[in-house]
Amino acid sequence: MSNVKINAEWKAALADEFEKPYFRNLISFIKQEKADGKEIYPAGSLIFNAYDTTPLSQVKVVILGQDPYHNPGQAMGLSFSVPKGVTRPPSLRNIYKELNTSLDIPISTSGDLTKWAEQGVFLLNSMLTVERNRPGSHQRSGWQFFTDASIKAISDHRENVVFMLWGAFAKKKAALINADKHLVLSSAHPSPFSADKGFFGNDHFKLANEYLVKTGQEAIDWGVE
Repeated sequence: MSNVKINAEWKAALADEFEKPYFRNLISFIKQEKADGKEIYPAGSLIFNAYDTTPLSQVKVVILGQDPYHNPGQAMGLSFSVPKGVTRPPSLRNIYKELNTSLDIPISTSGDLTKWAEQGVFLLNSMLTVERNRPGSHQRSGWQFFTDASIKAISDHRENVVFMLWGAFAKKKAALINADKHLVLSSAHPSPFSADKGFFGNDHFKLANEYLVKTGQEAIDWGVE
């Protein structure tokens, strides 16, 4: 794992996970998929982008996604985020709509959420890789054990973190979080199939900032340039 771009704090916190059989099998699986000519997203250097951009000690908010984007040029290792210049996917457009309604934040044409990650928003997908054009293709690869351990590490080692759990899949992760020392916010997913069933109007971004300020932390600037 020495060639992987991942912040030293996360390397230390998850050191045991890197040595477990499931993780070795996972790395072998990804290498074999690539050897078989399959396109895997995101690029290898970006698989741990969330971990490299947001050190454990700086995590203030967790936004949990499921899979990386599976179309070419989209996945960048940050949940819901796409590189500058790439068309914003529907779920991200709905996230921007909610930000605009709740906090009057202008809707950006950029889908790059790196600015959030640099402020302490841990943009974590439960699966860190996916095969091109095959959503859910790596859901049984072992990533869930690693990302569950990451959520638990945040719950155990940090205090007063806001966890945003959108949709049925993310809501199941509440079992990993100590709700006595963190704020857990749940709602429908921002996908076009469910956004109007409880995502729109959830005020999660507003509630997150109010909680951060109340607990002596700096609010997140949710604007995207």
